[in-house]
Amino acid sequence: MSSFLRGTGVALATPFNKDGSIDYSGVTSLVNFCSKGGVSYLVLLGTTAESVTLSKQEKRDLVAHIVKVNDNRLPLVIGIGGNNTAAILQEIQETDLSYFEAILSVVPMYSKPSQEGIYAHYKKINDTVPIPVLLYNVPSRTGTNMTAETTLRLAQLNNIVGIKEAVSDFTQVLKIIKDRPKDFLVISGDDTLALPAVAAGGDGVISVIGQGFPQEFTKMIRLGLAGDTEQAFKILYKLLPILEYAFEEGNPAGIKNILKARGICEDHLRLPLVPVSKSLAKNIDKFIQDL
Repeated sequence: MSSFLRGTGVALATPFNKDGSIDYSGVTSLVNFCSKGGVSYLVLLGTTAESVTLSKQEKRDLVAHIVKVNDNRLPLVIGIGGNNTAAILQEIQETDLSYFEAILSVVPMYSKPSQEGIYAHYKKINDTVPIPVLLYNVPSRTGTNMTAETTLRLAQLNNIVGIKEAVSDFTQVLKIIKDRPKDFLVISGDDTLALPAVAAGGDGVISVIGQGFPQEFTKMIRLGLAGDTEQAFKILYKLLPILEYAFEEGNPAGIKNILKARGICEDHLRLPLVPVSKSLAKNIDKFIQDL
């Protein structure tokens, strides 16, 4: 049912024009670049998309545009999350999910719910949504860590098919991989740790950097899944500098500058985010030229 999620998904950035409006030409270029680069699927309206700055209408227009440009080439996953469970359920009901294979829903941020609260939140989503659900744990952004125990408990629910795990504690990732149900997917949400997670038995990555280097990143994960870790790690070590640059001054500022350097779109962001410094942009340019 969700085997397409094994491999390399990319969390799409949202290109903007200088005036802050959505750059639909840039969106088209980005979708085509990822598709031609061989990625497994696209994730819309995640954190990297600056989705918290998009209005409801902009989200609808952006989704419609990506669906049209994608033209059924790649499976699509949509991000629907937040810290108001009732509002999320309403958004799910108001969204046309017929174009999507799964929902990615983040652990509620800011509210800092207990583990029981996290479970109850996702149980409501599981019972409401008509398509598979991917959990998303990213404590560095939400302020709350969903423990391995809570993840494994949620893995028993019928609609929850996997987790995008971006915790910094790799032991937690290993615990989930070790004790998960047979078909429960463990997908890395950390580009640098994606290959080690795959080597440990994980199923792939939802990547930020993968949209800047789709061919290289996709090949690395594919080799890792095939058991050729020696060749896969050679690619990872080659990409290590740009992985550091991409997150040095925050996401998506870093990836947007990379996309600019690759000729995909400009690097405009919406406040409170700002473009990377000139010195970091220079390092990014040099890496891409040398590559």
